[in-house]
Amino acid sequence: MNIAKGEYRKEYATEQEAFWAGKFGDAYIARNQGDALLASNLNFFCRALHAVRDATSCIEFGANIGMNLKALKMLHPQMRLEGIEINAEAAGLLAGNIGQQHVHHASILEIDLKDSFDLALIKGVLIHINPDALATVYDKLVAATSRWLLVAEYYNPSPVTIPYRSHSEKLFKRDFAGEIMDRHPSMRLVDYGFVYRRDPNFPQDDITWFLMEKQPLVDF
Repeated sequence: MNIAKGEYRKEYATEQEAFWAGKFGDAYIARNQGDALLASNLNFFCRALHAVRDATSCIEFGANIGMNLKALKMLHPQMRLEGIEINAEAAGLLAGNIGQQHVHHASILEIDLKDSFDLALIKGVLIHINPDALATVYDKLVAATSRWLLVAEYYNPSPVTIPYRSHSEKLFKRDFAGEIMDRHPSMRLVDYGFVYRRDPNFPQDDITWFLMEKQPLVDF
C-alpha cells in the first residue's frame, strides 16, 4: 500500500530514521545523481544480478530518488519496479521516475507490504539502520522476496560504528548478509563481489554485494 504524504510520520522510533527523513536526507539527493552514477549502476547490476533469472518485479528498500531503479529499468524494461523511501523530497522525485503508484513513502521499519516481489534490493541502506532494528529489516527483506535478494553494503566481519560526515551513530558496518542467512536459513548465497571507489571506469562506494536465493525448507 502506498502511504500518502498527508499520513507521513513526523516521529520515529530511532534517531537514524529522523536523520534521513530530515535535512541531511534532503542534502543527500544532490550528491547522489547524474549520468556518471547511472553508468556505474548499470555496470554494477550487470555484475551483481548476472545469476538472476526470470525476475519480473523488484522492490528497493531505501530507493532515494531512484538511481538504482532507473538503471534496472534500462536493463530490464518490462520489470515492475517499486521503492520505499523515508525522505519526502526524495520520494517525490522517485515518483517522477517510477510513478507515484509505485512509491511507498514510509520508514522501512514501519512498512507493511502486501505483495512479494521476484527481487528485493537494498543498497547502501542497512549501514544507516539502528543496529537494534536490523532484525526487523532482515525479516521484512526476506518476506518481500519470492526468490532473489540483493544486499549491497559496507562489509565488516564484526560490527563496528564509524563517523559519517562528522555525525556519530549514523553508519554501521557488519556482515549483514551473513546475519540474514543465519536468521533465515531459507536464504542461500548464490554470488558475491566487491566494487571499488577507485575503479577507473565505474566507481562505487567500496560496496560488497551478496546475491541470495530463497530456497524451500525441507523437514527430515
